[in-house]
Amino acid sequence: MTILGQDRNPGTEEDHTGLIRVECYAGQRAAESPRRFFLGRREVKVMEIIDRWLDPDYSYFKLRGDDAGIYILRHDRTTDTWEMTLYDSGTHEGSRLSTTREA
Repeated sequence: MTILGQDRNPGTEEDHTGLIRVECYAGQRAAESPRRFFLGRREVKVMEIIDRWLDPDYSYFKLRGDDAGIYILRHDRTTDTWEMTLYDSGTHEGSRLSTTREA
């Protein structure tokens, strides 16, 4: 397990964008799978990794948190930092980023 990244405003919950702290399962491949992440003091556990993809410098993970939100996290492999690039609370049915549902 590794912990990567850092908070842009440590100890606050106002800024939910930018750099975040991510805890991962160490994998055999270059991209590691997020297990949970922290937005300020709030912990979000990863319930499902919906999708993942790579580009030359980044690994992306689309995931569902234990708060039912859909997140896209980006790992910069050159600086070993994480950033949340997208968040969907799931409160607006017509704009969901995923058609999968929790049972």
